[in-house]
Amino acid sequence: MSDAISFELEVDTSGLLCPLPILRAKKALAQVQSGQVVKVITTDPRAKEDFQAFTDQTGNTLLGQFDEGDGVIHYIRRR
Repeated sequence: MSDAISFELEVDTSGLLCPLPILRAKKALAQVQSGQVVKVITTDPRAKEDFQAFTDQTGNTLLGQFDEGDGVIHYIRRR
């Protein structure tokens, strides 16, 4: 399913724990234009909840979260 979402920038935060995945995602979102998508790879067990809260607070759109291997892939559209 995650292969169907196109993205402009990929950030691999594997091995990093909160708050670093969120901070890296925030930095990546600043590098893309409004409406573009960032793919974030995480292995932090709390990442799903953290990214949901992050997008709720920032107004960005969480397009999906997909379990893959030992991690989760998050797709975020910049507001």
